[in-house]
Amino acid sequence: MIKTAITDMYGIEYPIICGAMMWLGKPDLTAAVSNAGGMGTLTAAIYPTPEEWRTAIQETKELTDKPFLAGITFLPSFHSTVDHYKSYVEICAEEKVAGIELGGQPMDTAIGQRYIDLLKDADVKLFHKVGSVRHAVHCQQVGYDGIYAAGFEEGGHPLSDDVTTMTLTPRIREEIDLPIITVGGISNGRSLAAALVLGGDGVMMATRFMATKECKIHARIKQELKDRQERDTTLVCKTMNLQARALRNKTINQVLEMEERGTTLQELMPLITGKNVLKAWQTGDVDLGMMTVGQSIGLIHDEPTIAELLQRMVSEARERLTSAQRALDSPATTQQSKRSLTLKQRLQDAL
Repeated sequence: MIKTAITDMYGIEYPIICGAMMWLGKPDLTAAVSNAGGMGTLTAAIYPTPEEWRTAIQETKELTDKPFLAGITFLPSFHSTVDHYKSYVEICAEEKVAGIELGGQPMDTAIGQRYIDLLKDADVKLFHKVGSVRHAVHCQQVGYDGIYAAGFEEGGHPLSDDVTTMTLTPRIREEIDLPIITVGGISNGRSLAAALVLGGDGVMMATRFMATKECKIHARIKQELKDRQERDTTLVCKTMNLQARALRNKTINQVLEMEERGTTLQELMPLITGKNVLKAWQTGDVDLGMMTVGQSIGLIHDEPTIAELLQRMVSEARERLTSAQRALDSPATTQQSKRSLTLKQRLQDAL
């Protein structure tokens, strides 16, 4: 095991979280990750009514007795309203989910500070996915329980500040005292070890979980994830202030062409709507829709079970951290030893 503030907070075996994924973050996948020792995330946006959302949470509880998270994103939507978001949060409090992965606007701005207080009273931990230090500081000030430090490499909607994981996690660690989950480019034990050394208390990944046995997407999509490289994603919707990282395909090329000549979000919606992605997951049509995946696709080479993936990641992370520890313990000059003290302490904390 690797013990961190996150494993202690949630009582889980591994500090590895599956991020919220549209159409995929359902009870079966969520429970599979939690049952394997990590933390699954149930995606609220899949469920259009409060009744369906509550049912999904209850179905997940039937599949696992381990903690799991709810994923809620406050972004412009043609379907979800402020009342939708409020009901999502209220039901999370009533059902006492372990925590919430929040994206988009901060909760106090989107629906009000009283909802943060509501979650605290129910002992539901609140983490926000941010791409900058200033947003992390705000989250600490208004009472969040932790931060997802989302580097530029991530799939989905990285902040337009374009700060990479290598810089973002240690910068946020310098400024706040909350637990930090490192996001962006995470796919294996090496990236888990790196996140811990950078100052993270765990990792969140989503793209890597798509290429697992339990994830219910078409085999052709999984094969595409294994075949593609880190250069095969690109940023779209920058002109809409809704920057997203997605897999290069015919749809994305068309979106980029439309943005270059000038377009509106209304004109783009038929191409980037989530319903197209759902159809792609089901049919295996790689060119259909905006598939939001991260640069970590370059590190995906197989399709293990979730349990195999998590056990392998932790084993590899321990191996890498132990190897670094041995290097620090090897004979060195006095000056080199002094420079190594900070890193050595970080490695000891991680192990």
